[in-house]
Amino acid sequence: MTNSADDRETLRALADEGNEKALDKLADLADERGDLAELNELLDEGCERAGKYLTRRAVTAGDLLELQRIRDAGYDQAGDELDRLLDDSAAQG
Repeated sequence: MTNSADDRETLRALADEGNEKALDKLADLADERGDLAELNELLDEGCERAGKYLTRRAVTAGDLLELQRIRDAGYDQAGDELDRLLDDSAAQG
């Protein structure tokens, strides 16, 4: 692959054909760019890695609503983090 636009298009084509590694690589690239919109799209496509990146960002921000949304989109670990944060806040309160 010669440039990032070509790389992304090739990865997108592979992901559209069901290639999970290509989907994960798209999530890696989106995370590197800080492209939350693409990460959310990838999560909607069932990309676990996108869910991982979005969850990490939501935990850092303490965004409980975003964690719930990510869990509802199918990334169960976001629910685990949400429960942990809720338990922590209940213990402090």
